[in-house]
Amino acid sequence: MLIGYARCSTSNQDLTAQRHALHALGVDADMVHVDHGFTGTKRDRPGLEKALAVCRNGDTFVVTKLDRLARSLPDARDIADELTRKGVILNIGGSIYDPHDPVGKLLFNVLGMVAEFESDLIRTRTREGMAVAKSKGKLRGRQPKLSKKQEAHLLSLHQGGTHTTTEIAELFGVARSTVYRAIQRAAPTK
Repeated sequence: MLIGYARCSTSNQDLTAQRHALHALGVDADMVHVDHGFTGTKRDRPGLEKALAVCRNGDTFVVTKLDRLARSLPDARDIADELTRKGVILNIGGSIYDPHDPVGKLLFNVLGMVAEFESDLIRTRTREGMAVAKSKGKLRGRQPKLSKKQEAHLLSLHQGGTHTTTEIAELFGVARSTVYRAIQRAAPTK
């Protein structure tokens, strides 16, 4: 049986191209397991877990590219080893991975290192972009739930002693933890 796996990192991305490629490789649409919005650097992915769970001896596990399976070389190796132990063939974009062939092992490791390298590059570029945005004042971070005026009103209600923190939270439409943080910020430092 052919078992397919497709993954994309963000919910904005589309899996259509991967689904078409898996179909072209012979995988039935109902045998394609997907993870939408999951990074390949983390092993905890429900679609991957389901796909690996249904694999039996003699099956073929199909991915379009190695970076769809894993973005770290250790994870890629672990998954390939798990499949090998189960007697499952790994098909990467039409190429069969043979763990007993030295050249196949070398190519698999090179592809895994490239996938990991790409992931590291993306992370580095993101950090650089965030640093530039921050230096230009465009990266402001998470905005407070309450304006300064609302926070002052919250504090006056709390200091008045007529309302509980739960009542204040309900009045402002925030969690009690937000009320506690506002009170803590207003407390004089020792």
